[in-house]
Amino acid sequence: MAGGTMSKDAPPRWDRRMQQRLARGEAAALGELYDRFASLVHSLAHRVLGDEKAADRITREVFGYIWENPDAYDPKQGSMRSWVARITQGQAVARLRQAELGRGSREELERKVASANAAARADFIVTSMPAPLRAALELAYFKRRDYRQAAADLQISEDEARRRLRLGLQLLSTANVLPREDASPPGYGSTR
Repeated sequence: MAGGTMSKDAPPRWDRRMQQRLARGEAAALGELYDRFASLVHSLAHRVLGDEKAADRITREVFGYIWENPDAYDPKQGSMRSWVARITQGQAVARLRQAELGRGSREELERKVASANAAARADFIVTSMPAPLRAALELAYFKRRDYRQAAADLQISEDEARRRLRLGLQLLSTANVLPREDASPPGYGSTR
């Protein structure tokens, strides 16, 4: 659309082009979409279901749905990445509900679903955050580095490491997965 103005809410150009290519039935577009988002879909599904084979099935189902329904993507609702994640979470939660039906109480099922939803949101948030924030959080939580060690590993200042960890934690807190008493990475402290 040369010469036209684009609103600030317009989806990225890649998202619009991908939707158009899928709507035209371009198999190569589905392959490109799969390459870009398959690991996200699989990890979200696995996080909800805790089962590798079930996550594989959900991954196939999600991309099958996208192939058959490319017009279901509404750019006004967010990026294609967000749309793919919402489809995945919906499919995985539906599969969890179906699998748990008859196994326990309704309260237990809803607790599992709520926990799975929170975990899936956290995974999505972490995979969507900018690489510098993600790197700092991964060092703090998976490698148990404090902010000083993270700063050294990332070759940034301690102030910058604290800033990245703080921002990353703020993003994660929107998923409601951080318990209040353990919301800071090791050694984070309150020093300025």
